[in-house]
Amino acid sequence: MMTSLVVIVKLLQGLFLIKYFQVSFKLSMLKFLIRGESVLEERLAQIGKMVDPESRLADIGTDHAYLPIALVKEGKIDFAIASDVAAGPLNNAKQDIEQAGLENKIETRLGSGLETLKAEDRIDTVVIAGMGGKLMTNLLETAYQEGKKYPTLILEANIGESLVRKWLMDHQYEIVAEKIIEVAGHIYEIIKAEIKTNKHDLSEQELAFGPFLLKEKNPVFIKKWTNQLKYYQNLKANLNKAKNKDEDKINKINDLIKMIEEVLK
Repeated sequence: MMTSLVVIVKLLQGLFLIKYFQVSFKLSMLKFLIRGESVLEERLAQIGKMVDPESRLADIGTDHAYLPIALVKEGKIDFAIASDVAAGPLNNAKQDIEQAGLENKIETRLGSGLETLKAEDRIDTVVIAGMGGKLMTNLLETAYQEGKKYPTLILEANIGESLVRKWLMDHQYEIVAEKIIEVAGHIYEIIKAEIKTNKHDLSEQELAFGPFLLKEKNPVFIKKWTNQLKYYQNLKANLNKAKNKDEDKINKINDLIKMIEEVLK
């Protein structure tokens, strides 16, 4: 009986903590809606800084539409589309847009990826943030095959950034800015790219680490790749312990380790 009671108490404590952090997160993200302020959490703020003034913006996977609301409120842009594949988040976005009094400047669209965008929208800047690089490039490729090419892309992949850079390179986009930041223990890379008439080739190192990030090598960059180096070294050690060694995989990891070590010198 006592054991069951302890389990129940711990469960309730866990639920309380989850609810607390959900509420805290919601409040922190909504700071810019209170008293008309234009304050975004750091990740979205850095993405917002990469948006050019007077852009016609599409925020794909908008969730609560925090980014377009903040950018319109501060006067940086005058029109945006807030698009999401899920009805729930999009309804949240609608409510926040209405609360901000911006229904005439921010439109909401329900659908997958860039399929919600139309030629008459005259979108020149697309933001996609908070999804994996593979999914992100799949969405971009689908749109590209339909003839949808946008002058500026601002992308924040939570994994697979090298896939994003490779896609950009292969589709004649030039990376013009990058930012790496750490927020609440998570590291994010933000990439801004512009479409050009010619292909801009990237080296193997630039694809993996980012051309601008590679030059800057700020403390967050060093932290990320130091941790990645340790991960690959441990992975290699474990693979070498296997009875049937996967030599191809071990060789690939060796190459990665050498490349990271070279960059961290």
